[in-house]
This record gives sequence, structure tokens and C-alpha cells, in this order.
Amino acid sequence: MPGPVSEPVEPGGSAGPDDQAGANGAEHLTGEVKTRPRLRLAARLTAFSTLVLGIGALAGVAWSALADPPAYLVNTDGGATISERGLTEFLSGDAWFCAIGMVVGAGVGLGAWRWFDQIGWPLVLLVCGLALLAGLTCWFVGNRLGPGDFAPRLASAQAGDLVPIELTLRARASLLTWPFFAVIPVLLGSSLGRDDEEPKPLFRRRAAAPSGQGQPDN
Repeated sequence: MPGPVSEPVEPGGSAGPDDQAGANGAEHLTGEVKTRPRLRLAARLTAFSTLVLGIGALAGVAWSALADPPAYLVNTDGGATISERGLTEFLSGDAWFCAIGMVVGAGVGLGAWRWFDQIGWPLVLLVCGLALLAGLTCWFVGNRLGPGDFAPRLASAQAGDLVPIELTLRARASLLTWPFFAVIPVLLGSSLGRDDEEPKPLFRRRAAAPSGQGQPDN
């Protein structure tokens, strides 16, 4: 007796349920593989940004400790005077702010280049933005830890008191020191480092064969 005849499968027929489930599973797995590196990068960026802001706050503490604002001397007639040396120290706070910004900015640039050099040219924008935020944080914390507003303290001072001026930035351009020194390590690393996209040489020098090997037979 002839056996059961199997129906031919058309080449253009629709896939069965098992094939569709496998395709959906493969697409889902591919999506997860693409999403994981992005999530890890976002987590690292968040951690690095938090670290930079914390360093900016510590820099503000250091700024308030290192800067020594000049002081006015309150006279008996209610007026206040300052010495010539005090006038020359008006920008001492800005000088210390720039010095701290040079160190912190360079550190931010080095850390960003070490951990995020694979993101390409947006790293420059990232470094400038984070360094600028760190400088603003330093300015805010240092101002809060400093002597405070000058006018109310001068109004309540007595004759013979020394009233230091407020710790703040008088040259706002000093804030640009932070992103400027932060971007230097990135630019140096990208220009002097190894280029992964550089084409490989067509001809490579062969290593010398050990003695007695690779010689043609006579």
C-alpha cells in the first residue's frame, strides 16, 4: 500500500509559529545587546558628573581657605579706608580661583579622556560643560563660606574694626579657566594618541625565520 503523501512546502510560504517566535526572540535579544552598552555609558557619565560636581564643591572649600580678601578699616567718623596694599589684593581671590581651576580643569580633562575617549568629538562639549559646572560650584561654595555680603557687615561695624570684602569673582572671565584647561588633555590625547581608524599597511615586514627553517631544499 502506498504511504501517506506529504504536502510540498512552497518556497514563498509563510513561516510557522515556531519560526516567528524565534525571529521575535532574536530581535528582542539584539535590542538588549544594543541597549546595555548605552545604559552602562549613561551610568558612567552620571557617576563622573557627580564626581566632578563634588570636586567643584571641595575646590570651593579650598578657595575660601586660601584666598585672603583685603579689609577696610572703619574710622571714628563712620567712614572706611583701605591701604594701597589692600587695593592690590582685590583680585587675589580671582588669582586663587584661576589657580584652582587650572588643576581641577586638567584633572577633569584627563579623567574624561581616560574613561570616555570612545564617544568621539562630543567629549569636548562634555568636558567643557562639566568643567564650567565645577567652576560655578566652586564659586557658589566659596562665596557661601566667605565673609558674606560686604555692605551689611560694614554698616554694623564699629570704629577700628577691619571688614574684609566679599569673596567673589570680580573678573568673570576667570571662570573660563576651568573649561580651557579641561579641554587641553582631550585635544592633546586626540592629536598625539594612536588613531584607530588609520589604515593598516599593505606590506608588513616578515619576521626572520629561525636558522635551519624556511630554507628551500636543493
